[in-house]
Amino acid sequence: MSESKRILILGTGSIAHRHGEQFGLLPDCELVAAADTNRERAAAYAAEHGIPHSFGSLDDALGWGAFDAAVNATPDAVHAATTLKLIAAGKHVFCEKPLATNEADALRMTEAADAAGLVGMVNLTYRNAHALQKARAMVDAGEIGAVRHIESSYLQSWLTAAHWGDWRTEERWLWRLSSAHGSMGVLGDIGVHLLDFTGYGSGLGFKALQARLKTFDKAEGGRIGAYTLDANDSVAITAEMSNGALASIHMTRFASGNLNDLNLAIYGDKGAVKVWANHADSRLSVCLGPDLQTQTWRPCEAPPTPRNEKRFADALMSGRTGAPDFRTAAAVQRLLDLCVVSDETGQWLQAQ
Repeated sequence: MSESKRILILGTGSIAHRHGEQFGLLPDCELVAAADTNRERAAAYAAEHGIPHSFGSLDDALGWGAFDAAVNATPDAVHAATTLKLIAAGKHVFCEKPLATNEADALRMTEAADAAGLVGMVNLTYRNAHALQKARAMVDAGEIGAVRHIESSYLQSWLTAAHWGDWRTEERWLWRLSSAHGSMGVLGDIGVHLLDFTGYGSGLGFKALQARLKTFDKAEGGRIGAYTLDANDSVAITAEMSNGALASIHMTRFASGNLNDLNLAIYGDKGAVKVWANHADSRLSVCLGPDLQTQTWRPCEAPPTPRNEKRFADALMSGRTGAPDFRTAAAVQRLLDLCVVSDETGQWLQAQ
C-alpha cells in the first residue's frame, strides 16, 4: 500500500484553516509542517491543527525538506515566486487562486510543473459544488440542447455589512482592496471563480469579451493607513462563447443582502439549468421537456462530488495531475488580464 503524502501548508492566514481541516481528514495525506513569514502565526497555526513543525519562511521549510507537496495559501502577489521555488525543489503544489497575477507568470508556473513532471493543481473552490458538476454532465449529455445564452453572477456584501469582520480595520480584507498589496480587486478575488464556474458549467470556451471595472470611494483620500483602496469593487462582462452563445457575467462586493452567492443559468434550445452555490452548499433546478411550455422549474438532485483537496490527494497518489490544473487556471488568468485591458481601452477583445 502506498505511503501517505506529507503536506506543507505555506501561508497560514484565514483560508489556510479550511485547508488544514480538509487535508487533515484525508487518510492519504499527513500535515507535517506550516510556514509563514509571520513565525508566530505559523507556530500558532501548527499548534491548532496538530502539525509537528513550523517555519518562519519558505526557505527554512525547504531547507528542512521533509515534505512531498505544498498547499500554497500565500497572498496572490507571491503565488508565482513561491510556487516556482517549490517546483524547483521537486515539490507538488496545490495553489490558491488566482494562480498568478498575470498570464505570463501563470504560464511559467504551468510549464515548470509540466517539465518537472509534478502535480500542479489550483483551488478553484466552486468545482466542489455538486450542482455545478451535475449541470455540466447534463449539458454534455445534450439534455438542454445547444447552449444559446448564459447568465452568471458572484455576489458578496462585505463592503456593506460586517458578517466577515470590519474591512476598515482588518488586514485580511484591506489588502484585497489595494493593488499595491497584490490585489486584482473583485475581478481577481472572485471573478476568477465566476469565469471558471461559467466556462466549466457550460462546457464552453470564451471567444471574445468586453469588460467594465469600477472602483468606488470608500474612505477619505482613498486610503486607510498603508492601504490605497484602488482595486476594483464591481465588474460587468459581456462575452461571446466558443459556440457563439452570449454571456452576461457580473460580480461585486456591494451586493447588499447577499452573503456569498454564485448563480449560473445556462439556456439551451431544448431546456435550461440553473445553479446556485456558496462555499458550503449548492442547488440545481431544471426546465426540460414539457415544462418549457409552462416555464416550470423543478429541483434536480445532484450527487456529492469530491472536494478539490481530495482531487489533489488522489493526484498525488496516482502521480497524474487532476482538474482543475495549472493550465486551466492560466487560461482563466488570460481572461482576467483581458478584462483589465478591455476596461482600459473600451474594446471587445478576442480571447481565443
